[in-house]
Amino acid sequence: MPIFDFFKRDKDKDKEKKQDREKGQEKDKEENQEKDNDQSASKDDKQITEKDAERIEEREKEKDKETETSRTEEKEERINEETKNIEVEIKDKNEETGDKKEEARQDRFEQEGAEQDHLEQDRVKQGGAEQDRVKQDQVDQDKVKQDQAEQDEADRILQDEEEVDKGFFQRLKEGLARSRQGFVDKVSSVFSRSKIDEEFYEELEETLIQADVGVKATLDLISDLEQEVEEQEITEPEELYQVFQEKIRNILGENDQVLKPWEGLKVLMIVGVNGAGKTTTIAKLAHRYQKQGKKVLLAAGDTFRAGAIDQIKEWGRRLNTDVISQSEGADAAAVAYDAVQAANSREADLLIVDTAGRLHTQKNLMEELKKVRRVIGREAGEEAVEVMLVVDATTGQNALNQAKIFNEAVSIDGITLTKLDGTARGGIVLAIKKELGLPIRLIGVGERAADLQDFDPEKFVEALFSSN
Repeated sequence: MPIFDFFKRDKDKDKEKKQDREKGQEKDKEENQEKDNDQSASKDDKQITEKDAERIEEREKEKDKETETSRTEEKEERINEETKNIEVEIKDKNEETGDKKEEARQDRFEQEGAEQDHLEQDRVKQGGAEQDRVKQDQVDQDKVKQDQAEQDEADRILQDEEEVDKGFFQRLKEGLARSRQGFVDKVSSVFSRSKIDEEFYEELEETLIQADVGVKATLDLISDLEQEVEEQEITEPEELYQVFQEKIRNILGENDQVLKPWEGLKVLMIVGVNGAGKTTTIAKLAHRYQKQGKKVLLAAGDTFRAGAIDQIKEWGRRLNTDVISQSEGADAAAVAYDAVQAANSREADLLIVDTAGRLHTQKNLMEELKKVRRVIGREAGEEAVEVMLVVDATTGQNALNQAKIFNEAVSIDGITLTKLDGTARGGIVLAIKKELGLPIRLIGVGERAADLQDFDPEKFVEALFSSN
């Protein structure tokens, strides 16, 4: 190999080395420069990093704060939620406890209420028992008083003529005192006029009608008086007054005994409306005929009115006479049948049959009355039966209407006119006699048995027009 090439190669190598060294220096320079740059950048970066770090730290702090706040809020929310849950649980427990307490309290109240009710019931029962006892005592006392009053009334009614100084006529006069004051005094004032003229007759007619004499009896009386004035030439009203009294006697007719003497069994059927005095009349008649030695039997045929059967039984006890009866609501005709059979078997002289008090306008009850009458007539014999109508004199013209209807239903044999002492209009006696032609057998002028008198027209007129 040529030296030149060798040297050249060395030179090239040196050159390459130099270049490599230069490159190395440049590289070192670059590296140093980069290092410096890196240091400068690092310094800048360090400065930047510190600021960023501050910002980051601030942000981190803010984040931490926010996080802390968030955690705090979450914690608060959690706490609140837990608190709410706890409160709900407590509330639920309280409500449950409250419900239980309320139930317990309610149970206690109910128990206390039940106990109170029980105590109240006991008090009511005790009070009721006490009230019942007081009421019963009062009822017993009232019953005793009522029994005593009824006994006194019975004793008074059944009292005989113990007052020797007072006979039948005196009692009749006293019993007719109101009729005398109301009826006779007004009639007497008409006859005290100075003359007999048209006004005299008109005033007399008005007075008689107001006294329940009735239209027919009044017109007949006026006509008879006018005829007597003309025939006897009477001019003074006082003279005509005597004629007037005689005309009244003629209307009333003869004395008609309630029951003429009889043999065997006699049946007296008593009819009339409630309140007329049927029961008392039955007792007085039973007493009367017992005194005459008759064996009397009573029949409680009023099965319609409550207490009517007991009332007749009580009279039977006081009169010491038997009473034939059935239960309330029984068939009255069946009672009548049993009574007739009993009267025959016991050889009674007089059977007095009570009947239900009924209005004369009650057709169904009047039909029942007809049935009772048929049964009595069939079993005792028609000739042994008499029907007595009891009417209240104080009812006036209504008594006349009753007599008409009852007579059509069961053929009245006689009338008992009660409470004549209680009316100032005694003209009903004339009305019944004149318009119906029915005999007035008995009149009641007081409460006692002796005040139920046989009707004597002569004595009646005398007592009615008596001035003393």
